[in-house]
Amino acid sequence: MSKLLIFGLGYTAARFAGRMAARGWEVTGTTRDGRGGTLRFDDEPAVRAAIRDATHILSSVPPDGEADPVLNRYGEALALAPARWVGYLSSTGVYGDTGGAWIDEAAPTGTGRRAARATSDLAWAGLRADAFVFRLPGIYGPGRSALDRVRAGTAHRIASPGQVFSRIHVDDIVGGLIASFTGPPGIYNLADDYPCAQIEVTEGACDLIGAPWPPLETLEEADLSPMARTFYAENRRVANGKAKRLLGWTPLFPTWREGLAACLAEA
Repeated sequence: MSKLLIFGLGYTAARFAGRMAARGWEVTGTTRDGRGGTLRFDDEPAVRAAIRDATHILSSVPPDGEADPVLNRYGEALALAPARWVGYLSSTGVYGDTGGAWIDEAAPTGTGRRAARATSDLAWAGLRADAFVFRLPGIYGPGRSALDRVRAGTAHRIASPGQVFSRIHVDDIVGGLIASFTGPPGIYNLADDYPCAQIEVTEGACDLIGAPWPPLETLEEADLSPMARTFYAENRRVANGKAKRLLGWTPLFPTWREGLAACLAEA
């Protein structure tokens, strides 16, 4: 039986866990508090036993401060683990601001606002020769999309001429992970085919559910959280050609239009 161990059951990892469990895999996850039958992250005997037993291992845990908590605690065990697949969910934020230019996996990293993430990204890539690192842009999906923000009244239309973002539906991340099981290890961008301005997505979400567009605002006028404001500090287009060529992966939702339609159908 294939046995999947996941460090950190956040939005994306939980979706992946559900898909693999439905396929008959044995899935074990770690959380800080052991909720829902998961392993406590700090229960070292149990976690180390799970590492030895797993056929596939994924970490979705982001850096904690300047350190990667999974590598700090279990890096040596992971490097020596008999698992035939080891993956890490990273971020395209490691590329920093490119002024809207296209970037692929060969682009330099570590120059943006996520220096700790870039350090973890490279550490996972160098952990073992068969490691996979997946760099992800803005993630959306059921319960976590522009549709939900419009319904909640928290959506913004921010005027940011020339600024574009890449994004990906959560199920396309899951599809990319599964495709990589039979592909060559390495670093992969998983993004859709259509980087665009966030304002376009917000307006499209409103149109889908018949809601009025929010007022147009400048970034200074919008009441955004500090984290949300940093989102607008960078501008890049993420190329996904490597994953298509080497993994045989194709996004089910090549643009936000198909992705939001799927979210609406699943609601």
